[in-house]
Amino acid sequence: MTLIGYARVSTPDQNVDLQTDALKKAGCSKIFTDTISGTKEARLGLSSALNFMREGDVLVVWRLDRLGRSLKHLIGIIAALEERGIGFRSLTEAMDSTTPAGRLIFHVFGAIGQFERELIRERTNAGLSAAIARGCKGGRKSAVTADKLAKAKLLLAQNLNVREVAARLKVGKTSLYAALKIDSKNCKSD
Repeated sequence: MTLIGYARVSTPDQNVDLQTDALKKAGCSKIFTDTISGTKEARLGLSSALNFMREGDVLVVWRLDRLGRSLKHLIGIIAALEERGIGFRSLTEAMDSTTPAGRLIFHVFGAIGQFERELIRERTNAGLSAAIARGCKGGRKSAVTADKLAKAKLLLAQNLNVREVAARLKVGKTSLYAALKIDSKNCKSD
C-alpha cells in the first residue's frame, strides 16, 4: 500500500507547505500539487495523481475541501477511487475509506448527496409548477418584443424575408420565427 498525497491551494500567493508537511508526516511517498480553484474540473496535479495511482494505493489529502468543493464532486472522486481499488484518507477529518467505519461514513455522505440532489430537483419542479400555474413562462425573455414584432410584420409586408428583417431588428432569425409563430397562434384563437 503506497500513500500518495494531494495538496491544493486556490491562488498563487498561497503555498502548499502546511499541507505537504502534513502529508509527508503521514507517510506519503509522493505528493502532487495544484494551484487552482477547487471548483475547476481540470486540475493537472489531481489528474497526475489519479493516473499515477494503482490498486491498493491510498490518496491522502490534508482536508476534504482540498479534493473537492462540493459534496457531489467529492463523492464522485471517491467513488471512482473505490472502483479502482484505491483508498482515500483525509488527515484533518480523520476519515479513511480503507476501514469499515470510513467506508460507512462515505456511504452516508453518498446518501446525503443523493438526498440533496433529489430535494433540489423537487424544489425546482415545484417552483416551475407554481410559476406555470400563475401564468409565467420559464426561460429567458424573448428578444423579440411586442414593438419589434410589430415592426417585423410591417417589414415582412414590404416583401423582405425573415433573415433580412431579423438583421434589421438585431434579433436572431430563429427567435423571430418563433415570435411570429406564437403570434399567429394567438390571432387564430381570438
